[in-house]
Amino acid sequence: MVRFLHLADIHLGFDKYDSPERTKDFFYALYDALERYALNPAVDFVLIAGDLFEHRNILPATLNQAQICLDLLKQAQIPVLAIEGNHDHRPYGTATSWLRYLAEQDLLLLLEPNEAGELEPWDAELKVGGYIDLDCGARVIGSRWYGASSPQAIPPLAESIRQLPRTPHPTVMMFHHGLEGQIGRYTGALRYQDFLPLQQAGVDYLALGHIHKNYTEQGWIFNPGAIEANSIAENQAQNPRGVYLVTLDPQEITAELKQDYQQRPIRRLSVVANPRQSPADLEQAAIACVREAAQAGQTAAAIVELRVSGQVSFNRLDLDLRLLKQQLQEISQALIFLLRYDVTSTTYVTPLATAANDLPTRREIEQHVFTDFLAANFNYSDRASQFAQGLIDLKTQILSEQSEAETYKFVQALLSETSAIAKSKTDSADSEQS
Repeated sequence: MVRFLHLADIHLGFDKYDSPERTKDFFYALYDALERYALNPAVDFVLIAGDLFEHRNILPATLNQAQICLDLLKQAQIPVLAIEGNHDHRPYGTATSWLRYLAEQDLLLLLEPNEAGELEPWDAELKVGGYIDLDCGARVIGSRWYGASSPQAIPPLAESIRQLPRTPHPTVMMFHHGLEGQIGRYTGALRYQDFLPLQQAGVDYLALGHIHKNYTEQGWIFNPGAIEANSIAENQAQNPRGVYLVTLDPQEITAELKQDYQQRPIRRLSVVANPRQSPADLEQAAIACVREAAQAGQTAAAIVELRVSGQVSFNRLDLDLRLLKQQLQEISQALIFLLRYDVTSTTYVTPLATAANDLPTRREIEQHVFTDFLAANFNYSDRASQFAQGLIDLKTQILSEQSEAETYKFVQALLSETSAIAKSKTDSADSEQS
């Protein structure tokens, strides 16, 4: 029986949010997962199916993180077998990479075909090779990052596998690419039929990476997902991911998804706006939502996103989103707070009431336009008709070249009249409630 740990998409050096603490999360997740699932009891080997690093060019601190984790396994005499992913692969024509450097330091075995695309046995002196037969009773095969040419690369790889010396042991292969249908908006994924030549050539366990969501297919394709969330959408509730602890025997493959290791918590909150709310009302709704989550202990030191959706009847600039975000950050005590303001403005497009085949008059059009414009603003929505008529009269006075004093007096009277109407409606509503 063979036991191994299948990891992918570790992304050491992740720097999306420009937060040193967030960057460390990826190191802590890797170290804790290895301690929990690789060391006690010890597995026979560890697979890294691409994207150990976030970038091809890494900082010294990131290299140090990788060395600490890999040395942990080296001291336990657990071999680490790795391939390059799209984030850390060696560009065409480049002689080396950081994964190659780690291989030369005997911290991992970088398995990849030679320049001719052939699979050669691992050479411990030269530290190169495309496959290795391990003492535990498993053959492990590597590959490259092929990108868009993956469908064309698989048949020659399958033929190379057929040419290898026969083995009675299970064959594991690492391949960094995604399977179609697992996530939306991913046009480069491979179809299941594209992978089939590898199974037909003798691959028992295809260890994938690249897609950050956990999935399996037909009992031989396995993808654990990213070890830590790369975005707010990759929270465990909506996007399960982790590491695979795998047991291989001649009759069965058992892959247990392990998620109980150190990870940064993610909380997604939401508020739905409505056109009757003022900017202050919506701001208070957002504060109340975040405060409730904070009091429940859901936000401290977490990555928190508040999504504000729905419709509003005021201008976006009427709400100071930058200040609101700062307030919510303080309330939540989150490591990273994200505010998504996805609202739409209320619009009113009411049909003009005219007789059949009759065109509306100019005055009717003006009344319609002014009313719609005013009704879409929460400050005037309940007095839209009165203000619309007033604006038409105001326009008429200006065109008749009345004095500024007379125009100012008219505006004051209009505002006073509509305010009195609004107060009367409010008092009436209050008395009905009483």
